[in-house]
Amino acid sequence: MSTREAPVRPRVPNSMRLMFVLLVALASLAAQDKTQDKAQDKAQEKDKQDKAPKQVPNPTNLKVLKVTSGTEVRQIMRTFTAGLGVQCVYCHVQGNFPSDENPKKEVARHMIEMSQKLNAQFSDGKMHVTCYTCHRGETEPKTAPEPKPAS
Repeated sequence: MSTREAPVRPRVPNSMRLMFVLLVALASLAAQDKTQDKAQDKAQEKDKQDKAPKQVPNPTNLKVLKVTSGTEVRQIMRTFTAGLGVQCVYCHVQGNFPSDENPKKEVARHMIEMSQKLNAQFSDGKMHVTCYTCHRGETEPKTAPEPKPAS
Protein backbone atom coordinates (compact mmCIF):
# COMPACT_ATOMS: atom_id res chain seq x y z
CA MET A 1 0.00 0.00 0.00
CA SER A 2 1.22 3.29 -0.80
CA THR A 3 0.81 6.01 1.69
CA ARG A 4 0.19 9.41 0.40
CA GLU A 5 1.76 12.16 2.15
CA ALA A 6 -0.23 15.31 2.65
CA PRO A 7 1.09 18.21 0.66
CA VAL A 8 3.10 20.58 2.70
CA ARG A 9 1.55 24.03 2.87
CA PRO A 10 3.71 26.97 3.56
CA ARG A 11 3.06 28.26 7.01
CA VAL A 12 1.65 31.80 7.16
CA PRO A 13 3.00 33.76 10.07
CA ASN A 14 0.48 34.97 12.67
CA SER A 15 1.34 38.57 11.96
CA MET A 16 0.25 38.11 8.32
CA ARG A 17 -3.02 36.54 9.43
CA LEU A 18 -3.64 39.42 11.81
CA MET A 19 -2.87 41.92 9.04
CA PHE A 20 -5.36 40.19 6.71
CA VAL A 21 -8.12 40.20 9.35
CA LEU A 22 -7.51 43.88 10.07
CA LEU A 23 -7.66 44.76 6.36
CA VAL A 24 -10.97 42.90 5.95
CA ALA A 25 -12.39 44.63 9.04
CA LEU A 26 -11.28 48.07 7.83
CA ALA A 27 -12.76 47.45 4.39
CA SER A 28 -16.12 46.52 5.90
CA LEU A 29 -16.04 49.58 8.19
CA ALA A 30 -15.29 51.84 5.24
CA ALA A 31 -18.24 50.38 3.36
CA GLN A 32 -20.49 50.96 6.38
CA ASP A 33 -19.26 54.56 6.68
CA LYS A 34 -20.13 55.23 3.04
CA THR A 35 -23.61 53.77 3.56
CA GLN A 36 -24.10 55.81 6.72
CA ASP A 37 -22.83 58.96 4.99
CA LYS A 38 -25.35 58.47 2.20
CA ALA A 39 -28.15 57.93 4.73
CA GLN A 40 -27.10 61.05 6.65
CA ASP A 41 -26.96 63.07 3.44
CA LYS A 42 -30.49 61.96 2.56
CA ALA A 43 -31.73 62.80 6.06
CA GLN A 44 -30.11 66.24 5.94
CA GLU A 45 -31.64 66.92 2.53
CA LYS A 46 -35.08 65.90 3.85
CA ASP A 47 -34.60 68.21 6.87
CA LYS A 48 -33.75 71.09 4.53
CA GLN A 49 -36.91 70.40 2.52
CA ASP A 50 -39.04 70.14 5.68
CA LYS A 51 -37.61 73.40 7.06
CA ALA A 52 -38.01 75.26 3.79
CA PRO A 53 -40.86 77.74 3.99
CA LYS A 54 -43.98 76.10 2.65
CA GLN A 55 -46.39 78.04 0.54
CA VAL A 56 -49.49 78.62 2.61
CA PRO A 57 -52.50 79.54 0.48
CA ASN A 58 -54.10 82.90 1.16
CA PRO A 59 -57.18 82.55 3.36
CA THR A 60 -60.75 82.78 2.20
CA ASN A 61 -63.96 83.40 4.16
CA LEU A 62 -62.30 85.57 6.82
CA LYS A 63 -65.03 87.55 8.53
CA VAL A 64 -63.36 88.76 11.73
CA LEU A 65 -59.59 88.44 11.39
CA LYS A 66 -57.90 91.40 9.76
CA VAL A 67 -55.05 89.59 8.03
CA THR A 68 -54.39 88.76 4.40
CA SER A 69 -51.71 86.08 4.20
CA GLY A 70 -51.95 82.40 4.93
CA THR A 71 -48.82 82.62 7.07
CA GLU A 72 -50.44 85.21 9.35
CA VAL A 73 -53.60 83.12 9.65
CA ARG A 74 -51.61 79.99 10.46
CA GLN A 75 -49.72 81.82 13.23
CA ILE A 76 -52.96 83.16 14.74
CA MET A 77 -54.63 79.74 14.53
CA ARG A 78 -51.70 78.20 16.42
CA THR A 79 -52.36 80.59 19.30
CA PHE A 80 -56.02 79.51 19.26
CA THR A 81 -55.13 75.81 19.37
CA ALA A 82 -52.75 76.44 22.27
CA GLY A 83 -55.20 78.71 24.10
CA LEU A 84 -58.03 76.17 23.90
CA GLY A 85 -56.00 72.95 23.83
CA VAL A 86 -57.72 71.78 20.62
CA GLN A 87 -56.87 70.86 17.05
CA CYS A 88 -58.07 72.61 13.89
CA VAL A 89 -61.09 70.33 13.41
CA TYR A 90 -62.56 71.60 16.67
CA CYS A 91 -63.80 74.68 14.76
CA HIS A 92 -63.10 73.77 11.12
CA VAL A 93 -64.39 71.10 8.76
CA GLN A 94 -61.56 68.67 7.99
CA GLY A 95 -60.05 69.54 4.60
CA ASN A 96 -62.39 72.51 4.07
CA PHE A 97 -61.22 75.33 6.33
CA PRO A 98 -63.35 78.07 4.70
CA SER A 99 -66.57 76.14 5.40
CA ASP A 100 -68.98 77.51 8.02
CA GLU A 101 -70.66 74.12 8.63
CA ASN A 102 -69.16 73.71 12.11
CA PRO A 103 -71.16 75.90 14.55
CA LYS A 104 -68.11 76.26 16.81
CA LYS A 105 -66.53 78.43 14.12
CA GLU A 106 -69.21 81.10 14.65
CA VAL A 107 -68.69 80.90 18.42
CA ALA A 108 -64.97 81.38 17.82
CA ARG A 109 -65.69 84.47 15.71
CA HIS A 110 -67.73 85.98 18.55
CA MET A 111 -64.94 85.26 21.01
CA ILE A 112 -62.38 86.87 18.69
CA GLU A 113 -64.57 89.98 18.40
CA MET A 114 -64.91 90.08 22.20
CA SER A 115 -61.15 89.94 22.76
CA GLN A 116 -60.59 92.55 20.01
CA LYS A 117 -63.02 94.94 21.74
CA LEU A 118 -61.36 94.39 25.11
CA ASN A 119 -57.87 94.91 23.70
CA ALA A 120 -58.98 98.10 21.90
CA GLN A 121 -59.69 99.66 25.31
CA PHE A 122 -55.98 99.59 26.20
CA SER A 123 -54.19 102.71 25.02
CA ASP A 124 -50.80 101.03 24.53
CA GLY A 125 -52.01 98.99 21.52
CA LYS A 126 -50.72 95.76 23.01
CA MET A 127 -52.68 92.53 23.18
CA HIS A 128 -53.67 91.99 26.81
CA VAL A 129 -56.57 89.56 26.39
CA THR A 130 -56.23 86.32 24.41
CA CYS A 131 -58.06 83.00 24.32
CA TYR A 132 -55.60 81.72 26.90
CA THR A 133 -56.49 84.51 29.33
CA CYS A 134 -59.73 82.73 30.17
CA HIS A 135 -59.47 79.26 28.67
CA ARG A 136 -56.04 78.28 30.03
CA GLY A 137 -55.69 75.49 27.47
CA GLU A 138 -59.21 74.13 28.02
CA THR A 139 -62.27 74.27 25.75
CA GLU A 140 -64.39 75.77 28.53
CA PRO A 141 -63.21 79.07 30.04
CA LYS A 142 -62.08 79.09 33.64
CA THR A 143 -64.45 81.26 35.68
CA ALA A 144 -62.80 80.69 39.03
CA PRO A 145 -59.39 79.58 40.24
CA GLU A 146 -58.79 75.94 41.06
CA PRO A 147 -59.41 75.23 44.75
CA LYS A 148 -56.23 74.95 46.78
CA PRO A 149 -55.64 71.65 48.53
CA ALA A 150 -56.35 71.66 52.26
CA SER A 151 -53.21 72.08 54.34
